[in-house]
Amino acid sequence: MITNILRVSLVKRTAAVLCIWCAAFALIAQQRPDALRMYQQGNYDQAISICEQELRTNPKNMDSYVVLCWALVKKGRYSEAEQRALAARKLNQNDHRIIEILAEAKFYLGKNSESLALFQEFLSHVSDNAARVGNAYYFMGEIYLRQGRYEHADIALTAAVRIEPLLFYWWMRLGYAREMSGNYKTSALAYDKALELNPSAAEARAGRERIQSKL
Repeated sequence: MITNILRVSLVKRTAAVLCIWCAAFALIAQQRPDALRMYQQGNYDQAISICEQELRTNPKNMDSYVVLCWALVKKGRYSEAEQRALAARKLNQNDHRIIEILAEAKFYLGKNSESLALFQEFLSHVSDNAARVGNAYYFMGEIYLRQGRYEHADIALTAAVRIEPLLFYWWMRLGYAREMSGNYKTSALAYDKALELNPSAAEARAGRERIQSKL
């Protein structure tokens, strides 16, 4: 009887201690800076600072590399983003998140061929409904526009707006790609969609007016 009482008492004390520890860990987790949350809130400098600290503690933390590179690109620090992404790829050559953000950094640096190859590699690693797939197709479309490969741009940008159909700028760029390849009817459809989403889009309106006489 006494043994049972002692056993019950010990279980209760153990449970109480565990509850205290769980509460303490939860409080620490809430107080700990979160780089991803800072990034999502637009606090890019703070996200960079947190990620740098995390990487000093754990130089192989791929999640920290990913958020760091995202934030560096948002800040326009493209060369730094490229270098840090290249360092991350030495740790994990196939991390699709790093491949994609490295492709973005190279896009902004004007390294079109390298960027295009990386976006294609990224798409080979992920499913069609994965995050940032629409972005990849959009950037590929812009690269093709830079290269004057307008039909390729049409294909890439069509894929982009199929995935994310509410971005007027992408529709406007699709209209331009089709205009430049001489597909005026489908160009008009894209420009019209851009204007439907954003009636004040002057560039889309100008494009629609340019092709009006060619329809």
